[in-house]
Amino acid sequence: MAKIKKKHTEGASRTYTTRNRALKKLQVSLADFRRLCILKGIYPVEPRSRKQANRGSTKLTTFYYSRDIQLLLSEPLIEKFRAHKVFLRKLQHALGKDDLTRARSMDTNRPTYTLNHLVVERYPAFADALRDLDDGLCMMFLFATMPIIKGELVTGDIVNECRRLSTEFMHYVIHTRALRKVFLSIKGIYYQAEVQGQAITWIVPYQFSQRVPTDVDFKVMATFLQFYRTLMGFVNYRLFTTANLAYPPHLDEAMDESGVGLGSLKVESQRIEDLISAREQDGEAPQVTDQQMAQRLQTLGSKLQTLVEPKEPAYEAVEAVDVEDAEGSPMFANHVIFLSREVPRHSLEFVLRAAGGRVGWDKASGGGSAYAENDRAITVQISDRPAQGHQYLDRTYVQPQWVYDSINAGRVLDTENYLVGQPLPAHLSPFVEYQDGDYVPQEAALAAQGFEGEVTNLQPEDVDAEVSEHDDGVDGESADESDADDEVDASIEKQYKTQLEAERAGVPFSAYAAPTADKGKKGRKVDRKAEEDAERQKIAISMLSSKKRKAVNRANAETYKRKKDVNALKTRKAQLAKH
Repeated sequence: MAKIKKKHTEGASRTYTTRNRALKKLQVSLADFRRLCILKGIYPVEPRSRKQANRGSTKLTTFYYSRDIQLLLSEPLIEKFRAHKVFLRKLQHALGKDDLTRARSMDTNRPTYTLNHLVVERYPAFADALRDLDDGLCMMFLFATMPIIKGELVTGDIVNECRRLSTEFMHYVIHTRALRKVFLSIKGIYYQAEVQGQAITWIVPYQFSQRVPTDVDFKVMATFLQFYRTLMGFVNYRLFTTANLAYPPHLDEAMDESGVGLGSLKVESQRIEDLISAREQDGEAPQVTDQQMAQRLQTLGSKLQTLVEPKEPAYEAVEAVDVEDAEGSPMFANHVIFLSREVPRHSLEFVLRAAGGRVGWDKASGGGSAYAENDRAITVQISDRPAQGHQYLDRTYVQPQWVYDSINAGRVLDTENYLVGQPLPAHLSPFVEYQDGDYVPQEAALAAQGFEGEVTNLQPEDVDAEVSEHDDGVDGESADESDADDEVDASIEKQYKTQLEAERAGVPFSAYAAPTADKGKKGRKVDRKAEEDAERQKIAISMLSSKKRKAVNRANAETYKRKKDVNALKTRKAQLAKH
């Protein structure tokens, strides 16, 4: 007799488990279970059949993978949470009996825990951590601008740590010239940097006073932030050491209090003594023979002399290099830019320094500026006021959008379209990737061709003509294609000459255009052929199965909707152009 199988021992009921069963199995509270799932990266799932997964019940509930809950059984954080609860009970008991000495002693020895093992467990490779860094950076920059909330989980230490970690990452982006895209939106400023081959995108709020919402659960956000703070510490350490920079960078408290910003952190190269000691600790110290040591001592004097001699700043050597002609040189290397007090100084300072520029700002924006407003070395001043009290003739006054558009274009744009007081061109998002059939603005089409300037009433055939001129001879066209183009040009030129001769001879246009009457028949033939193709396609679709036919109809509906949206945008643009 075969063995009788028990119910719910295989299939969906074993693959998935409900939240209540998980709580009973782990013996934790709902709040601790949520914290564990957030820290471990375990998220709810949706089974294909909720009835089978819930053992025949149709009650609404949350499902998790059973293997994820099984892994939580061996998590050491559960014991830490239980120890913390025991500590709170003992502390409340001591405070209830007015035993302040014992309460202070217990508070000093408060149990703590770290999340270092979770970072190593969730990200075995460093590329995995970089790939998952977008949300962490957004959270860091958000809490770095948050006010301190009394009674909530946003304390001053958390805000300062978020500000320090985010500033360290910005310094690494500046040092490695990794910034690629910038976009100003209503929500904030989007940045994208390429770090070790990984594109990292994050958003930074504007420097306004934040209004703390009342409908946000800060406990959940604080749990995410706790993990991201640990992750950012690991990532920043690895990035700085890879770039041969000392970590953590030294913070100048006096400059930080005066509002210097990025300059308050002193980023320095890692010392040779630290590198040697690190290699000795790893057991990788090189074995040097007596002969090699003698050779090094002979050349030690010349090396010390080169180190002692004062050197000019690095930007002086780059100043004579043309940014547009030199490959790999910083974009704003030969620009000294001054920021007026009404422009977003922190964002512009980060973007300009990441592109190799030298920046100064007004005293009202903070201390620590390397250039005063009357400095003759300044070449560009960024201002957002239509009228200036005093203008210097040896510099150009532009609006802030010039910097961001130059970063997105990958080159220093002409300042003619960004002068103070002039209407600005459209600030297009560099994160949009246009597909076939999408609406492409004129500015985006011109930017893709490397065109600078203002063009009105641009037609699609004009864009195609310009693209063909740029692409001529670049893509390696075949000999047959070039011969076909030559034949078309020859036929057009022949038709033009024939029209001129008919006009000189006084032949009326009706008589001249009579031979072209047969072209209407060809057009009708083409229309009939298109109708036959459409009918053949309908027949082919009707012969498909129901599932495939629905998929084809959905694809056609999406294509029709995209064309309808594109036509609506074109119509709207034409209406705005009339006014």
